[in-house]
Amino acid sequence: MRGRPKKQRTIRFIPEITYFKPAGIPLRILDEEILTLDEIEAIRLADIEKLTQEQAAEEMNISRVTFLRVIDIAHEKIAKALIFGKAIQMRGGDVVMPNLDGTGPTGAGPRTGRGRGMTRPGQGLGGSADCICPKCGEKTPHTRGIPCSNTNCPKCGAPMRGVFCR
Repeated sequence: MRGRPKKQRTIRFIPEITYFKPAGIPLRILDEEILTLDEIEAIRLADIEKLTQEQAAEEMNISRVTFLRVIDIAHEKIAKALIFGKAIQMRGGDVVMPNLDGTGPTGAGPRTGRGRGMTRPGQGLGGSADCICPKCGEKTPHTRGIPCSNTNCPKCGAPMRGVFCR
């Protein structure tokens, strides 16, 4: 007999950069910590947006106790990666993302982030206000749904990078 099913967590942000590793160490010899998208959302809401536990839990459509558990797990994973030199991969989780155009019920329809978060179409949905060329510095508005790295610079043709909102 199993407990009750895990409730899907509502997220409103998908990181454009989904992998970090220590510099100078080959990936093949690194252990890694996997941060789920709901753990990333909890970190964003608490540590960047500075919401209270109650406000952040409400944003994610979970209880305050569940939010506290999610953020504690995320902080532990980040600490282990930093202290022990592990890579951090951000993916997965039992999440739902409201429609990006504001129509329909939460999580209904295509490209809403529903599911395990392991497919590429969901990338590039949040995080960047602008795309910037690392070679020539050209800045263009970010197009939702398209990662900056999939956009080429209109001046020099190099792949663009995201400029992250604060």
